[in-house]
Amino acid sequence: MSLTQEEAFARIRLLRSPNVGPVTFRQLLQRFGNAVAALEALPDMAARGGRRMSVAHADRIREEIAAVRSAGARYLFHDDPAYPALLRQAPSAPPIVTYRGAVDLLARPAVAIVGARNASAAAMKLARQFGEALADAGKLVVSGLARGIDGAAHEGALSGGATAAVIAGGIDVAYPPQHAELQERIANEGVLIAEQPPGTEPQARHFPSRNRIIAGLSAGTLVVEAAPKSGSLITARLAGEAGREVMAIPGNPLDGRARGCNQLIRDGAILVQTPEDVIELIEDFTGQPRSTFHEDRTEFAQFEPMDPADQAPADIESLLSSAPVPVDDIVRASGESPAAVQLALLELELAGRLTRHAGGRVSLGA
Repeated sequence: MSLTQEEAFARIRLLRSPNVGPVTFRQLLQRFGNAVAALEALPDMAARGGRRMSVAHADRIREEIAAVRSAGARYLFHDDPAYPALLRQAPSAPPIVTYRGAVDLLARPAVAIVGARNASAAAMKLARQFGEALADAGKLVVSGLARGIDGAAHEGALSGGATAAVIAGGIDVAYPPQHAELQERIANEGVLIAEQPPGTEPQARHFPSRNRIIAGLSAGTLVVEAAPKSGSLITARLAGEAGREVMAIPGNPLDGRARGCNQLIRDGAILVQTPEDVIELIEDFTGQPRSTFHEDRTEFAQFEPMDPADQAPADIESLLSSAPVPVDDIVRASGESPAAVQLALLELELAGRLTRHAGGRVSLGA
């Protein structure tokens, strides 16, 4: 579809407004039909939730758009045909990302390769070999541009074909600094993706968000080397929760950097030893991507606006506490319709009083 400039601007402004995350953004579009109408409704909804809020200032969005253009980047919206089908399936898929490079590469079957930052030389060699072989086989190798395994996988993929790097900061921020040249090469020869606004320096909270995009883009995630507690294992867990393949290369049990992979295998991840093992897992016997990974869902379909008069928010605040609870449980306990409960949750979230958790759970914030 082709967005009007007004709607595209409103969508960016909506997503940059306080307390509007991917799930809230989707629900607001579903309720109001477009971002222009949703923006107008935000202050009143937040007030009903118990606190005042102000939408992102238009001048700030104009500055952001200018920065994106200055960086040689473009916006990719959730309903653009180029938006990756696999990523669109994820409940927390980013409604808008910025990118540099060949966006058509995102249509290729993708495999994530992730692992330790302080990786061993042997593991980095493996990451390069797997990256090159998978790219040579026509797969898009996805990783996070971190030191160690990520960087090695990107380098190998660039030698064999194509790679996509999902970065934790803004599209115009090189991180880590020692990968500035590699980041620029990926932007020129592959595709570079960022969820954060331009100028954003990566912070700790941004990396789990980046990891969910890496897992969401990919039919499978391969962990080459990882400690028991690492971001790579978070990516693998997210991939498993999304029904994607989780693969790991086993390592020496005496090396702490291998324990995460060995633990994954013990917990059910598939042991792989060659790139052919990976390809076999993500393709059917005809060589086509497994269809279960490409059945598009409707989280980001085109919405018909609801009539706000049709629904009043449910009175559910007394059912919430600081302990996360599934939304379905709130619907059952309240006896209200799902739409009325969701509206109440939206109002609380826009007021900054609700926190959303993985697995469709929510809790009452401060």
